[in-house]
Amino acid sequence: MGVFNKLSDSIKKGIRGWLNIQPSSPYSIQINEVLDFELSAIRNRIWYRGDSNELEQMYQQVADYADKYKFWAARSTPGMEMRKIHTGLPGLIVRILSSIVLADMNDFEFNSPAQGQLWKEIEEDNAFKKVVERALKEALYIGDGAFKITIDTKVSKYPMIEWVPGERVELITRSGRLQKVIFKTRIDHEHKVYTLYEHYGYGTVTNEVYQDNMLVDFKTFPPTAALRDYEFDKNLMLAVPFKVFDSAKWDYRGGSIFDGKLDNFDAFDESWSQWMDALRKGRAVKYIPEDLIPKNAENGELMKPNPFDNSFLKIKAGFSEDKDSQIDISQPDIPFESYLSSYTTALDLCLQGVISPSTLGIDMKKLDNAEAQREKEKATLYTRNAIVEALQEMLPDLVESAINAYHVLNNQSTEDVEVSIPFGEYANPSFESQVETVSKARTGGIMSIEACVDELYGDSKEDDWKTEEVTRLKSEQGLLQTDPPSVTGYDQKTGDEYESTG
Repeated sequence: MGVFNKLSDSIKKGIRGWLNIQPSSPYSIQINEVLDFELSAIRNRIWYRGDSNELEQMYQQVADYADKYKFWAARSTPGMEMRKIHTGLPGLIVRILSSIVLADMNDFEFNSPAQGQLWKEIEEDNAFKKVVERALKEALYIGDGAFKITIDTKVSKYPMIEWVPGERVELITRSGRLQKVIFKTRIDHEHKVYTLYEHYGYGTVTNEVYQDNMLVDFKTFPPTAALRDYEFDKNLMLAVPFKVFDSAKWDYRGGSIFDGKLDNFDAFDESWSQWMDALRKGRAVKYIPEDLIPKNAENGELMKPNPFDNSFLKIKAGFSEDKDSQIDISQPDIPFESYLSSYTTALDLCLQGVISPSTLGIDMKKLDNAEAQREKEKATLYTRNAIVEALQEMLPDLVESAINAYHVLNNQSTEDVEVSIPFGEYANPSFESQVETVSKARTGGIMSIEACVDELYGDSKEDDWKTEEVTRLKSEQGLLQTDPPSVTGYDQKTGDEYESTG
């Protein structure tokens, strides 16, 4: 074997020398990180807010790299200013995805009725659906965040569930396992800025306050003097992180749904702004001789043009004997098809792999039957399934932590909580199309009446109602099993009464 390896190496060296192949020299590539996770989260938040003034201010403060050439960072030449329009598409995508997911979230199902009743009280006390709605939106466009469970009997007798977005959260992991969640809160006190760090680990809650890099005793610091460190069950953590996608840049952090799309959003805004600018500059202009310009009825002065309704330019009056003064109208040609093509292409790039145009209410000029509708909704379904899966992994942990926090508050032992989070289906076919499909299956003899009723009504009707409906249908169709009729008579010889069936 060793002889074979030596022979192979000598052959390789011989071929390399014959072809004059030089070995590659190692080199390094240095990439400077422009934004950390916190600044990236702030940038995504500004895109979600959708304020054109904030977008322009943000990008014009970026002095280096590719961002300075983007549409929102560009500065117009003096005298050639252009109106910049933000379409609001990023915020719309997040709001629509959040609404279609949470609208299908059903009541939580517990194995223990006592746990279910306790959670119902905690849920009502915290307005839990509003908390989850905010958490889902911010997890989508920021990337991640964490729920913080706090106990303050002066405010509520139940644990309080608070959502903290990702730019105020740090995750401490070991070998890929979560060890601690740190919540950061800014405190302004006596014209100075402090930062409160709340360390939530397994069985512990500790607090630290810093001014810049200097540690401050939080027990003597007035804004945090009421805080205390706590120790409890080592298996319980009163913080639950939440993310939908994984970040490609930061390990163990969540990825924003805007990742890889911000350049497309910028180009989409530019396409729409240029189109509207062309429409404004392409308005019809009237060239009116001076003697035909409308005059003010009071003082006889020439009426000044209004650029939005009666735009015109004054020209010298004609004094030719064979030519009368006339009004000329100039209307530039606007390449509508070119602008529309660039607009739709930019829109497609913004939505690819995230959401279907029809989900946003965009008419794609396709048939609206059930099959076409489901085809158009496939991109939305994929994204929705990822969100639902993330919620079904996170919510049981959050419910268990909240219930056990209540037990800790009341000096009770913690317990395992088994809960399922059911979600309804999205983009179901219409009832008419379901009736048509089920009728064909029934006529073809491949579906029973019981299966037809269950498929049509599903969970919208109780089991008793569906059983009665099956009985009614069988009775109307003559399929119901009934006892044969009986006839009562008398025996003429004995006079005894008898009953005959047939």
